Amino acid sequence: MSRTLEGKLGIITGGSRGIGASIAENLASKGCNLLLNYTSSSSTSTATSLASHLSSTHQIKCTTVQGDVGTPEGAQSIISAAKSFFSEYSPQKEDDFRIDIIVNNAGIARNALLPDVKVQDFTETYRVNVLGPLLLVQAAQPFLPNDRSGRVINISSVSSSTGFVTQSVYGGTKAALEAMTRTWSRELAENATVNAINPGPVEGPMYKTNTPEFLAGIKGWIMHTPGMAPREGVDDPEVIADAKENGGRNAYTGEVAGIVGMLCGPDAQWCTGQVVCANGGMVMLH
Repeated sequence: MSRTLEGKLGIITGGSRGIGASIAENLASKGCNLLLNYTSSSSTSTATSLASHLSSTHQIKCTTVQGDVGTPEGAQSIISAAKSFFSEYSPQKEDDFRIDIIVNNAGIARNALLPDVKVQDFTETYRVNVLGPLLLVQAAQPFLPNDRSGRVINISSVSSSTGFVTQSVYGGTKAALEAMTRTWSRELAENATVNAINPGPVEGPMYKTNTPEFLAGIKGWIMHTPGMAPREGVDDPEVIADAKENGGRNAYTGEVAGIVGMLCGPDAQWCTGQVVCANGGMVMLH
């Protein structure tokens, strides 16, 4: 694979597992040095192991930082860690510090029917999913490139536009993130392209928290999603069995990561302010 991101520095929030870990693998394979952010202490070991794997497998520099992206202090701690990280592997170029890629991947979902939505859950979900990306990009802005070569990728969701039952709050946060994507594409035009992607159901721990009722409610969507049809002889037997129950297979994290990697590359320079569908055809027009 061509190392089109050789020597660049990227930050991935929620980078220790799931989609974030696959994005890290994809960017590392293209030569990008990475700072992986995570929030919970329970993820420390996973994040550290992933950083070690990426460094040795792809001959890049990779480290981790724990921090809550939904607070000003958390965002600043990530930028401070990025500066220290850069000075460690490029001490002779310390004054040239810049952040080439930001992937706002961290997010939470607390589904509830309208009568059951709690103010605390609303506030916390918007704090992480909306305020978090804003604070990080705000803190990183002075260190973005000045030649339009930077990349900001926001991980949204089909939930911003599909109106799934129980997702008043989560869907609202992702719609807000897409709105900020368009605004930032103008405000950061001389620094970076800014795009979002909108995955549908993806394998991993977040999807496993969905209730049977929620899965039943989206089964019709899944059945009509062309990319989610299972493939005998290609997909694992357990994936095929799950697909028969739920109407189709989930995306593999690597499939979503591939679209992020594409948008981070130099060939994506003319794409900005867009929500790029990354859902196998669940949402075809945006």
